[in-house]
Amino acid sequence: MIDFTPRHQYFVGIDSDGCAFDTMELKQKECFTPNTIKFWGLQGVSKYAREACEFVNLYSRSRGINRFPALVEELDWLAKRPEVKARGVRVEVPQSLRDWIKREKKLANATLEKEVERTQDPGLRRTLEWSKAINQAVEEMVHGVPPFPLVRESLQRLQGRADVLVVSATPQEALEREWAEHDLAQYVAMICGQELGTKKDFMALAAKYPPGHSLMIGDALGDYEAAKANGALFFPINPGAEEESWRRFYEEAIQRFFEGTFDAAYQQALLEEFQRRLPDRPPWPVED
Repeated sequence: MIDFTPRHQYFVGIDSDGCAFDTMELKQKECFTPNTIKFWGLQGVSKYAREACEFVNLYSRSRGINRFPALVEELDWLAKRPEVKARGVRVEVPQSLRDWIKREKKLANATLEKEVERTQDPGLRRTLEWSKAINQAVEEMVHGVPPFPLVRESLQRLQGRADVLVVSATPQEALEREWAEHDLAQYVAMICGQELGTKKDFMALAAKYPPGHSLMIGDALGDYEAAKANGALFFPINPGAEEESWRRFYEEAIQRFFEGTFDAAYQQALLEEFQRRLPDRPPWPVED
């Protein structure tokens, strides 16, 4: 990343799951959630576990965060739910997992595997088994899912004028497979997954470009925060209105970006609509 040399005057970072590809709900509902219920012993409250997983990963301000802090948040919300307490199901988050998340900069299976080898901690070992099972399920389940309409056309319009990078918290192998499957890898200069760093790390490349020449396209508040931290512009792909968002990007935002009229007022209007779709608390009662 440090050695990346710009080829154009503009830089665009683009998220993958739920942003470029309509894979977010498929991965979460069919791959992540079933394995969370299985590995964390939530069969007795599976209905509520499913709601917690979907809230955190799809319908909240935490949408799109790395899987490990997402797991902690899911279990924390679940533990506070009155219905779960009433059923006598104990939901536990290993303290070792919380500690690892706090000190580790690259939250990925490779770094977790080293930590498991070093500590032999059972909570971390279960987390690693859970994460590997998810990757296996994604590999088996997620294929044949095309990009959202106008993603390809947007990438084609950016080609030759902007350096486009995939900026994602998804494992590298899955990203490369999905972008190659749909012949989109040809439009990007680099694919950056969780093993290489965070979205904030990747968007630091904005410093190599003139002010106002860097843009992040994403579907989660974490994407916006990565852009903001590095002085980049942000275009949201609104959850639940992805096709409409991509049409607006293709027909309006690309031109504004290149013409220099993607100003603060324009971005603020986009952000207000985006943030309304992502609450910070679940719709059910919680107990501390």
